[in-house]
Amino acid sequence: MKQKIKIALIGAGNIGGTIALLAGVKELGDVVLVDVAEGLAKGKALDLSHAAAALGSSTAYAGSTDYSAIQDADVCIVTAGVARRPGMSRDDLLSTNAEIMRSVAQGIKHYAPASFVIVVSNPLDIMAAFCQRLSGLPPEKVIGMAGVLDSARYRSFLADECGVSPSSIQALVLGGHGDEMLPLRSCTTINGAPVSLFIADARLDAIETRVRNAGAEVVALLRSGSAYYSPAASALEMAESYLKDSKKLLACSAFLRGEYGVHNLYAGVPVIIGNAGVERIVELKLTSEEQAAFSQSIRHIKELWEKVSLAC
Repeated sequence: MKQKIKIALIGAGNIGGTIALLAGVKELGDVVLVDVAEGLAKGKALDLSHAAAALGSSTAYAGSTDYSAIQDADVCIVTAGVARRPGMSRDDLLSTNAEIMRSVAQGIKHYAPASFVIVVSNPLDIMAAFCQRLSGLPPEKVIGMAGVLDSARYRSFLADECGVSPSSIQALVLGGHGDEMLPLRSCTTINGAPVSLFIADARLDAIETRVRNAGAEVVALLRSGSAYYSPAASALEMAESYLKDSKKLLACSAFLRGEYGVHNLYAGVPVIIGNAGVERIVELKLTSEEQAAFSQSIRHIKELWEKVSLAC
């Protein structure tokens, strides 16, 4: 009888490796890394095993190039795919990462059909939809990591502006994980007080623009690769809410069946994650300006999905 939680990380690059380390620190379960690059997953697993000993963690690590290693995983976190380079948008990764996601989805379908799947690969909303369609898993068991990260970036920038702790700030970013994402100003508060009491509209406009471009800002500074600490922490927060049945309300890319007027599409919305996966999609009342921006973001997701859906 299965006793210990198993977390499968498909993709052993910077994000996958960081998730593995954080999962070990939190002792959420044993971790297996899978990557097509020969030796990469095994090498990181070995290094992480040594780190676990130094940290006093009981987490066990394994690495493989074979999808059979994810057999019966409780959670699969998908980071496989190429990363952005300076000057690239997330959309530029569409065709390459769609082909990678095809093999990932088949591996999950065959070896871990009861798992909760968190997709991190870009373009995020499309890859989450592609993974769900090809794996055949229920939509509530496949979700995209985007809004948690974008909301964290928003909170970080607001905290810097106000000189307060990010933990004092409540914020959500909805819509697609791209240039048309929607920082939801009407729901942004500092310990319950509207953010507009602390920051003038012009500065909020500038901060929200920076949120939309935060990923590109990191890419430009790194010159090679893209962000990984914050995406890893964000994906793990989602996994932890599922594994511990925490029922956290988080902004995630989820399958919509009419919520927010959107049908049969993945997009960033507030959801409650518990041990059933996506247990509820929370519909917020948007201002007319926010609704218009959200609708524009949805149109962009639809355009991308039309490009890839014929390949399903």
